[in-house]
Amino acid sequence: MTTPFLIAGPCVIESESLTLSIAQTLKEISLVLEVPFLFKASFDKANRTSLSSFRGLGLKEGMRILEKVKTELDVQVITDIHLPEQAEPVAKVADCLQIPAFLCRQTDLLVAAARTGKPILVKKAQFLAPWDMKNVVRKIEENGNRNIMLCERGTAFGYNTLVVDMTSIPEMKKLGYPVVFDATHSVQKPGGNDVSTGGNREYVEPLALAAIAAGADAIFLETHLDPDNALSDSSTMIDLTEVKSLLQKIKGIHTGMLSWTF
Repeated sequence: MTTPFLIAGPCVIESESLTLSIAQTLKEISLVLEVPFLFKASFDKANRTSLSSFRGLGLKEGMRILEKVKTELDVQVITDIHLPEQAEPVAKVADCLQIPAFLCRQTDLLVAAARTGKPILVKKAQFLAPWDMKNVVRKIEENGNRNIMLCERGTAFGYNTLVVDMTSIPEMKKLGYPVVFDATHSVQKPGGNDVSTGGNREYVEPLALAAIAAGADAIFLETHLDPDNALSDSSTMIDLTEVKSLLQKIKGIHTGMLSWTF
């Protein structure tokens, strides 16, 4: 049983200085706790609730900052793409490409990502059953890429509400690839703040721990120095000062599991 790894960073790139600061702190935490780490931040949030919401700094500037994170801090980076034509330029910098949940069935996007040869993290759509991800996996595999991770991030349950079915994790693992649990997006209330997405960050920790117990191979967290004033997902990101404690608990759950029998 390998140590669960961490995918973490701010929801969106707000500035170079903030991005580097968060990445540096996360790297230090990961080294102390000996947890493998990928830094995540979006150059563009194309799926914001409102037209007036902050989207990011764009492809060119966003990738310049992520390349700086990668080279100056010596950490691997992952970011999401929304259009097929973004795959190639993003792959020149990113170590892994992320496919957003709403777009996980978009064939052209999956094909473009697969053909870069880079590892791909695909988030399961809020409207899909975990076993339906087999068709997503096949689209990538049939384009010559088997370096795939799947991600659970909650399932739509009525209006403005997500629930997490932990059986989704072992179900998706049957497809033969690592499964990541997105602990912060899973506590969202989509559109729940009228012109923005709301959420309950107090549930991030218990869900993350439950996911590790259910067999998740990694935890995805969005974190910020000042979550309440973050420009995206302010209701669900956790404070950067809380990451170390959460990772310690995750390692504790994982260590305990080594002696469990199922």
